[in-house]
Amino acid sequence: MQHLDVGGVVVPHGVQVLGAAREVFWAAVRAGTHPDAAAVEAGVSVGAGRRWLADRGGVIPGPSRAGRPGCRYHRLTFEQRETIGLLLAAGHTDAQIAQVVGCHRATIGRERRRNGNRDGHYRPSAAQRRAERRATTTHRTPAKLSVPGPLREYVVAGLQELWSPQEIAYRIRMDHPQDPGMRVCAETIYQSLFVQARGGLKRELTVHLRTQRERRKPQARSRAAERRGKLVETISISQRPAEADDRAVPGHWEGDLIMGRDNGSAIGTLVERSTRFVMLIHMPGRRHTAQVFHDAIVPTINTLPEQLRRSLTWDNGKEMAMHRQITLATGMQVYFADPRSPWQRGSNENTNGLLRQYFPKGISLRQFDPEHLAAVARQLNGRPRETLDWRTPAEALNEMLGKPFEPLVLR
Repeated sequence: MQHLDVGGVVVPHGVQVLGAAREVFWAAVRAGTHPDAAAVEAGVSVGAGRRWLADRGGVIPGPSRAGRPGCRYHRLTFEQRETIGLLLAAGHTDAQIAQVVGCHRATIGRERRRNGNRDGHYRPSAAQRRAERRATTTHRTPAKLSVPGPLREYVVAGLQELWSPQEIAYRIRMDHPQDPGMRVCAETIYQSLFVQARGGLKRELTVHLRTQRERRKPQARSRAAERRGKLVETISISQRPAEADDRAVPGHWEGDLIMGRDNGSAIGTLVERSTRFVMLIHMPGRRHTAQVFHDAIVPTINTLPEQLRRSLTWDNGKEMAMHRQITLATGMQVYFADPRSPWQRGSNENTNGLLRQYFPKGISLRQFDPEHLAAVARQLNGRPRETLDWRTPAEALNEMLGKPFEPLVLR
């Protein structure tokens, strides 16, 4: 077996991989490197890096405090316990092990006494379980969401309503402004879901997250823009009224289609720019041609009060080929975003992402009737939004109009 000299202590090469390689891996991931590339950089297999990430639910740990100037004590990690176990088996002393692990020799002695087996042997996995169990005893404050009560009930109810952890964290302040016990940050919610050792929320609740993932993953690279046919006689977004850009006046909308399996079904989405109020357009057939879309969007827009029919911004999809007829039938001027510029319809793009919680990719959208679409719109319009200072779109629209507004059930 290959051996290395680490600080004057000869240790097996495997110990160096388990300790230093993990530190290199996590440091690279914290710097923004993809986990696969971070594993290669650390000198371990891609599979090992993925296992390390999966073991932590995708939650990236902070840098180790071992060896920091002025740091007198730090809790041992599982990786350090693995190193301790290997070095003990190799016959090294507490002082030698402490030099490799990066802590005081008293820490090694205390670790062996408190977390070692009764037979005198030290098993890293068993030691880790004992340390975690001791960390949850009454002399330490338990994790916020591990304790049953109003706070956890609020978080669970918010997740079941498909609210994001950030939406829950900010909305709870508005609903309980005088109760300091009803406070939780989004990261606490995420870690309670992803890191099961914290004893917080059940992993099954991750199905209510927008991504429905059971652990964090690096963001995927953006896909190439879809090729589309060119529409004629369109009016560019650059000619849209200034009042639409500053979002000061309600009635300016953004729209798009979300597609079902194999592009064989679609639902139209409309988002009001000032309030993020959502309306959904029912398109029951397999086809979503310009005529079909015209016949679906015109009655939807015409359910709106006149003061909410100022403009509509769309992308360059072929379904909007009859845009001039739509303008004539509704009185709402249609503007078109620049090609491959989805940020020009940012409110609609973000809302379409939220809608995928209700209408996942890879399914047929023809199964959803108008009543179901109206119910989804109501739920989304009752969801607190960061851009609205954690008010709901329905609350924001009511405030702008000065009176309650109830969307019609579209048929």
